Amino acid sequence: MAPGDDNMISVPRRQLGSTGIDVSCLGLGTVKLGRNQGVKYPRHFDLPNDEQVIALLDQARGLGINFIDTAPAYGNSEERLGKLMQNRQDWIICSKVGEEFKDGASHFDFSAQHTRHSVERSLRRLRTDYLDLVLIHSNGEDLGILEQTDCLETLLNIKDEGLIRAVGMSTKTLIGGERALPLCDALMLTFNATTTAEEPVIDLARAQGKAILVKKAFDSGHATDQPGGPEQALGFVLTKPGVSSVIVGTINPEHLRSNAEIAAKAILS
Repeated sequence: MAPGDDNMISVPRRQLGSTGIDVSCLGLGTVKLGRNQGVKYPRHFDLPNDEQVIALLDQARGLGINFIDTAPAYGNSEERLGKLMQNRQDWIICSKVGEEFKDGASHFDFSAQHTRHSVERSLRRLRTDYLDLVLIHSNGEDLGILEQTDCLETLLNIKDEGLIRAVGMSTKTLIGGERALPLCDALMLTFNATTTAEEPVIDLARAQGKAILVKKAFDSGHATDQPGGPEQALGFVLTKPGVSSVIVGTINPEHLRSNAEIAAKAILS
């Protein structure tokens, strides 16, 4: 394949659990579109301008990527996507509730009132009348959120109202994932070659017909410097049965093309 020949790459799609939604097995994470403070990437980066964002989204769509991951905590990522993303119907959009990022620090609010406010704000920012998937953005206290707040119940109510197609949680603990799984359509969790503590949740989800989205497949960018690099890191996750999609954040067109090529090879080989 010639360098830069995106037309020869098509990222395969998988079902998002039992939701009836098809997502590309590689999703585009968009924290780097709106925030470069308080992130765990090994190298500093500048936020892209509008023209670069439009080009990145066009490239992603051309590569067969239809899954976009964003969040209120990602700076102005939602607003930029709402302004710059073309053809809403071509995209599956995942956003989140619970975490806010302001003045260089995160804070969390899982109350019913804030949850509804957050969803309605995301709809306005993204300039859409529905969200395909909304996840609870955990602060690490997964069980407390599930058992002591109305966050998930509120999301389920909003789903019943037709503003959300599917709901779930971005978990940080094994026990939280196990507890959340029967209550949700999808979970997002950390899984990579060096971080496998939540792997049992992936196996449970597969048995229950629930969707698993993987974050930090590249260990926040650190795995790209390890032996095997991105190809080994991404292949490790995508060949795990039960994984619907891997969310990878990038604003580098060459990295996006390379990740799409690796994903396509991993699935089709």
